[in-house]
Amino acid sequence: MNEDTIVALATPAGVGAISIIRVSGSKAFAVTDRFFFGKIKIENAATHTLHYGYIKNQDEEKIDDVLISVFRAPNSYTGEDSIEINTHGNPLIVQKIIELLVSVDEVRLAEPGEFTKRAFLNSRLDLTEAEAVADVINSRTEASFRGARNQLDGFLSARVNDLRSQLLNLSSFIELELDFAEEDIEFVNLDELSKRVDSIIIEIDTLLESYEFGRVIRDGVNVAIVGRPNVGKSSLLNYILKESRAIVSEIPGTTRDVIREEVSINGILFRLFDTAGIRISEDTIEREGILRSQETVRNSDVIIFLEDVKQGESRELQKDLLDLSSPDKIIKVLNKIDLDSTSEISADVKISAKTGEGIDRLFFKLKEKAIGSSSYTEKTAIVTNLRHHNCLKKSRENLINARESIIKKMSGEFISVDLRNAEMTLAEIIGEVTTEDILNNIFMKFCIGK
Repeated sequence: MNEDTIVALATPAGVGAISIIRVSGSKAFAVTDRFFFGKIKIENAATHTLHYGYIKNQDEEKIDDVLISVFRAPNSYTGEDSIEINTHGNPLIVQKIIELLVSVDEVRLAEPGEFTKRAFLNSRLDLTEAEAVADVINSRTEASFRGARNQLDGFLSARVNDLRSQLLNLSSFIELELDFAEEDIEFVNLDELSKRVDSIIIEIDTLLESYEFGRVIRDGVNVAIVGRPNVGKSSLLNYILKESRAIVSEIPGTTRDVIREEVSINGILFRLFDTAGIRISEDTIEREGILRSQETVRNSDVIIFLEDVKQGESRELQKDLLDLSSPDKIIKVLNKIDLDSTSEISADVKISAKTGEGIDRLFFKLKEKAIGSSSYTEKTAIVTNLRHHNCLKKSRENLINARESIIKKMSGEFISVDLRNAEMTLAEIIGEVTTEDILNNIFMKFCIGK
């Protein structure tokens, strides 16, 4: 249990209807009662109750009338005694109240993510669920919110714990057999052991395969719009955004730099990069824009290769794109079909950035490129976090080593060590095994007050 009582603003800073100040720790009730004047003392209040009164300073000057929510340990977010002070949403009022609270010994301002860190340390959340709290707060699309909610609801934790349980059972049988080595008793057949290890590897592979989908719904998709000058790249960007974000002109080289915008399409965040037309140019500024366009293509998840019915196909540019990226990332799009709907130029999608014809089909192809024909549901365990992905990979490597030891019919000590290492690596995911450095790295990314 932490000795300090911590205080922070839990709502966004600034002017609003209300602000909420969160207090957690052993002195949460006592320090509040120094400045709160209501019908009863907070120390005597029942858990999960709401109380009206006033906050006054040391000179008993009224600062604000407030509502205070009471949460007694262990039935609070942090697992500690906690209160939340609801005030009028004036930053001056918030500052005055926080200054009063931290004027008391052993009461201090909370660090970023410290409330959630205490929830983890007090076993209110495991580490994957704690990390999901930040993802829920920061999610910007329906898909990213659902993915974060999936993790917060414990679907990944349940799968990881099940795998750990299977590994612990296998390790226990092998170690028990080692204890009876002199009696030559076999508790687990090597063929059966190999099958069970293979089964766990398959389950881990399934989780690893979900990472690409999880990464997309959590972080979004980078999409480069590429093509020769005047094929309609800026017009397409403007149509998707429903605003005139990029300058549209028939003069070649209008776009000198990469324009970046974000849009949610079918619940997925897409970062669209309108690039400078890729061509040979003597203009120094335009050449720099073209170099930046090439770098954008290299770093993109999906590429919209835009051509138009007037200029026709550009095999040279297509070859350049294939040098910069893989073909499975490219969507070939033919624009300006409003000028010639009978064009026989081959393309994955034919559109008009002027009228919007074919744009829905383009959206479908974007989603298809981003997540494929995913069968994941809200009840499926999905890996969205690189740390979890790396732990799963390490666990899989240990299981491969264990399987090789089984095939070579090596002593049970070797097999048991690899199985134990695999289980401990899985334990890192949910925080059963962790270090202070890992915890600090995770929680420092949280906002203060959470």
